[in-house]
Amino acid sequence: MRYVFWIILVLLIFVRVMTTRPVYSDGDKIKISTKVSSEPIKYDTSQRLILVGLKIYLPNYPEIGYGDKVVVEGIVRDGKLNDPKLISLEPVTGILYKTRNNIIRVYQKSLPEPHASLLAGLTLGSKAGLLAGFWEALKKTGTAHVVVASGMNVTLVASFLIGILIILLPRRKAIPLALVGVWIYSLLSGFDAPIVRAAIMGSVAFTAQAFGRLQAASRALFLSAGLMIIVKPDWITDLGFILSFVATASLMLFERKISSLIRFVPGIFREGLSTSLAAQIGVAPILFATFGQLSLLSPLVNALVLWTIAPITIIGGIGGIIGLASVIVGKAIIFLSYPLTTWFVWIVGVFG
Repeated sequence: MRYVFWIILVLLIFVRVMTTRPVYSDGDKIKISTKVSSEPIKYDTSQRLILVGLKIYLPNYPEIGYGDKVVVEGIVRDGKLNDPKLISLEPVTGILYKTRNNIIRVYQKSLPEPHASLLAGLTLGSKAGLLAGFWEALKKTGTAHVVVASGMNVTLVASFLIGILIILLPRRKAIPLALVGVWIYSLLSGFDAPIVRAAIMGSVAFTAQAFGRLQAASRALFLSAGLMIIVKPDWITDLGFILSFVATASLMLFERKISSLIRFVPGIFREGLSTSLAAQIGVAPILFATFGQLSLLSPLVNALVLWTIAPITIIGGIGGIIGLASVIVGKAIIFLSYPLTTWFVWIVGVFG
């Protein structure tokens, strides 16, 4: 009977994806009216969006942000929208979006670049302000996933928190506390779709794992992913969704084994290295296919910087929220992250 359930689930996913997926042929002239669900990547002369599965390059001005409603027209060519024209732009008005943007402005007032943008990326998944050179260095070192949609970031933060907490507490108590931290992080990040996806999948999988049921955790992970695709079929091609799913599965399968093999590594770096190596087993091919680059030193670089993600996120979250009420106090708190972001920027610069 359990096989019947999984067969039905797969069939439902297949039907939903095939019946709701837009089909475009090269040469089709289309008009897209939708909300921007992932923050555009800014280049020197353009900004890249992905709407309904198509890559779209528009001029840098007017600036388009996450959550904005846009209407774009163009001609489909090779998975891209050629000669795109921005017909209309309706800036986002929701309170969460405004709060998120205001926190980013506090970061910009508190730290120089690329530290401010790095802090915004780690804490809120924002990559709009990343300098082109620093973004390239992130891709070359295999650390770009830290600021891409935050799906991968949520999974790594969850695993890192669990690794730290199990030193002090039994695993069954450590995992719930770590998941509370993940959901607080998700709330601070504005509850955008990629973060919610990663938080849900991580919560279900790690909760099952807390009771020592690896098989139950894997089934819960696949069930969560399947139900999410049924609800919103276009997530099946979303990078944040794919990274969060694959990274969580890789961590569940390989992290403990790798950690036992590298006991000779100092504690704080061992957790980061085992987490990075486990996640890289699954996500490295995806990152290579997406960004066209693969760094053999990526696990080492990730291990050297991964330990900074949790404290930077916590400091950034607290400082950003307090900064909304008092910029001076917020800046003082955020400045505590400067040594950590300096280390991160330096490591990425050295290896990138």
